[in-house]
Amino acid sequence: MKRLVDLFLAINAAVVLFVPICIVAILVRATSKGPVLYWSDRVGIENAIFTMPKFRSMKVDTPAVATHLLKDPKSVLTPIGDFLRKSSLDELPQLWCILKGDMSFVGPRPALFNQDDLISLRSEKGVHKLVPGLTGWAQVNGRDELPIPQKVGLDVEYLKRRSFLFDIYILWLTFLKVLKRDGVSH
Repeated sequence: MKRLVDLFLAINAAVVLFVPICIVAILVRATSKGPVLYWSDRVGIENAIFTMPKFRSMKVDTPAVATHLLKDPKSVLTPIGDFLRKSSLDELPQLWCILKGDMSFVGPRPALFNQDDLISLRSEKGVHKLVPGLTGWAQVNGRDELPIPQKVGLDVEYLKRRSFLFDIYILWLTFLKVLKRDGVSH
């Protein structure tokens, strides 16, 4: 059932957001050197690696690490990178991963391939059995500011509470957070 809802929502979102996606792609290309999309290796269900696209918000030579590990994240942003990240528009290409089945709309955010501490703790707690999401319970409860144990604790809570209504609630909270630009790293 969840997969059918994901497909329905992703197809409709892709249709509705087609023009904004094209505009963002043009702006990324026009304001910085390099490709429009940044493809990063992420950890999916059962710790399988998949490739996830985002609109490129950072310079081409930026290391593939979590944003909070960069010495000066602002210095590696493209001219429109800050706007893309604050508005979460950089996440729109992930609709592709939802269509493919690598991601869901709601689930734990996919870890970077090199976030060994996060991957290990999620595996220990059984969270690795979930399809990762565009948004999740941890994202609406702190997003980038959360320490890893607290993030995994919220992922475990989602694992235990997951339901159609809980997913709808998380999507609604995500919408409100994006509007407020709440909890977005720069």
